[in-house]
Amino acid sequence: MAETLSSEQYSATLIDHFNHPRNAGRMEDADAEAFVTNPVCGDSMRMFLRFDEDGGRIAAASFLSSGCPASIATSSVATEMVTGRTPEEAEALTRDDFAEAVGGLPKSKVHCSVLAAAAVRNAIASWRASKTSV
Repeated sequence: MAETLSSEQYSATLIDHFNHPRNAGRMEDADAEAFVTNPVCGDSMRMFLRFDEDGGRIAAASFLSSGCPASIATSSVATEMVTGRTPEEAEALTRDDFAEAVGGLPKSKVHCSVLAAAAVRNAIASWRASKTSV
C-alpha cells in the first residue's frame, strides 16, 4: 500500500519534491556514480554526477531512488544542491543540509538524508578514483 502524504508528516517542499522529483533518471554520460542502500529500511539511491571540463564544478546530477517519499525527495533535492558546486563544496554538505532543504524530516526519516549525503560523497570519491587510475 502506498504511503499517505500529509502536511502533518512532511513539509510542502518535501511533498513537492516527491510528487515532482527533479533530475530523476539515469545519466548516460555520467563521469561518476554511486549506489547506496539502507539495509534496515531497504531504501536505495543511485547518484550520477557529470563534471565540467576541468573538473572544477559539478555540471549535472541525477538519481534513481527506491524508497519512501522522504528518500525520493531528499534524492531530488540533493541533485539540485550539488549542481554548480565544486566537489569539495558538495562533499561538505551534511545530512542536516539535505533535511533542511526539504523543510525538515520526521525523526523516523532522518536516515533518508544520510543516504543522500553518502551517495554524493561516494560518487565524488568514485570520480576522484577514476581520475587517478588513468
